[in-house]
Amino acid sequence: MKLLAFDTSSAAITAAVLIAGEIRADVTRIGATSHGELLAPTIAQALNDAGLAPGDLDGIAVGVGPGPFTGLRVGLVTARVMAESLGIPAYGVCSLDAIALQVVDEALCDQAFAVVTDARRREVYAATYDAAGLRLTGPDVLPARELSAATRQGPVFGIGGALYADEFTDVRAPEFVSAAWLGRVVVEHPDRVTDTTPLYLRRPDAVENASRKRVTPA
Repeated sequence: MKLLAFDTSSAAITAAVLIAGEIRADVTRIGATSHGELLAPTIAQALNDAGLAPGDLDGIAVGVGPGPFTGLRVGLVTARVMAESLGIPAYGVCSLDAIALQVVDEALCDQAFAVVTDARRREVYAATYDAAGLRLTGPDVLPARELSAATRQGPVFGIGGALYADEFTDVRAPEFVSAAWLGRVVVEHPDRVTDTTPLYLRRPDAVENASRKRVTPA
């Protein structure tokens, strides 16, 4: 399988190409408010680095979050449009699960741990995992201080730990999801694959003003 994977659930816009399960390209750019501008060139570079054209792909993997509304939507819409135009499947993966897989595969932790990312508004997205990387709880959105004491005192991966380091005892890298490991979830753990329904976990910041008055002709 020739698989393109990408994620826009955080400030890291990341894309990777896997061929027969092997990572052939892995590109990440940081731009907290530039997902729309950075995703297309990031995908293009990953495909170029792997020596592929879009028409060569057999599938697309996309991070479904949790993540802020605007950035996450950019990735999901792109995945759906590409899959539809190319006639190939699109696979959804919880972005926190991809970080967890990297933690386990790179032997970064030998015990239960948490993945905590930035949800803005002084909140975090959080999920907990056992030592094998299987999700135990979450994902949830809440203030970091409201996570359980066991979670806050154990190993924590993700940018949320770094942002709220005063709430955690053992903060570790990686801070952001890598599309390479997101793609590996699809290849190695199909039971953890979902559709492309986004994990927003809360309503977008921009909402229609319900009190807006209707304007009628005089």
